[in-house]
Amino acid sequence: MTSFLLIPLLLVACGKESRKPNIPEPQRPPQQKEYTFATTPSWADEFEYEGLPDEDKWSYDVGSQNNGWGNNELQFYTEKRSENAYVANGILTINAIKEEHEGLAYTSARLVSRGKADFLYGRFEVRAKVPQGVGTWPAVWMLPTDWKYGGWPASGEIDILEHVGYDQDVVHISVHTEAYNHSIGTQKTGTKKIQNATTDFHRYRVDWTPAYIRGYVDDVQIFSFQNEGKGYKVWPFDQQFHWLINLAVGGNWGGQQGVDEAAFPARMEVDYVRVYALIEN
Repeated sequence: MTSFLLIPLLLVACGKESRKPNIPEPQRPPQQKEYTFATTPSWADEFEYEGLPDEDKWSYDVGSQNNGWGNNELQFYTEKRSENAYVANGILTINAIKEEHEGLAYTSARLVSRGKADFLYGRFEVRAKVPQGVGTWPAVWMLPTDWKYGGWPASGEIDILEHVGYDQDVVHISVHTEAYNHSIGTQKTGTKKIQNATTDFHRYRVDWTPAYIRGYVDDVQIFSFQNEGKGYKVWPFDQQFHWLINLAVGGNWGGQQGVDEAAFPARMEVDYVRVYALIEN
């Protein structure tokens, strides 16, 4: 959750796992070919139910920047609290609220599929509407489940959708690796200004294969990242990743132009998330 082309000071919004990396085998450049995907999802949440998010598919990351997420965000992420995450009328809503909680001024939610839905390659699609308001920072993204090569950024990150409220209607799709990340000014990001990101639903998609990761908004490609065959520092994307859906408040990126308290409660709405399996040709 760290995509930004011009400002390299952000810290990743994930927990920085301090694990000893495995010694990777040397990589060869993968065969450059086009991949196809199944037409029926192998995993999905259509949110056609009522109440809290499905416990068979989603867990919660709970806490604040004190957990090591490191973005100087202002929210406390809660667990199984319908005020912050609920499903109704076919829509998942993540709700950021201005309220005192655990010493912080805002609450929100961060859903994760870790340990319940983990994936290696595939087509990942979300149909979502992002909130309006300076200080909001919604994201739909992916992190490694086992942190095979060590903590961030060594084991990688895939951002399917990011948006910051002060930059209206501009959406980002990114990857982060040890060689390519914002902290050293080498991040790989696709950015596009679209119409009505905060008032209409749009489809955000990443195609992840052994050879490339490509990003799309409403089926228009805005991002491409090739596997250069130079080892895990460039391509750690040979391990399982899981979904994250969250709405942050403020932070090093989201709060660069302050936080408009009048924008809260702020809602990110998700119509569905789907995974289509990679077809081995």
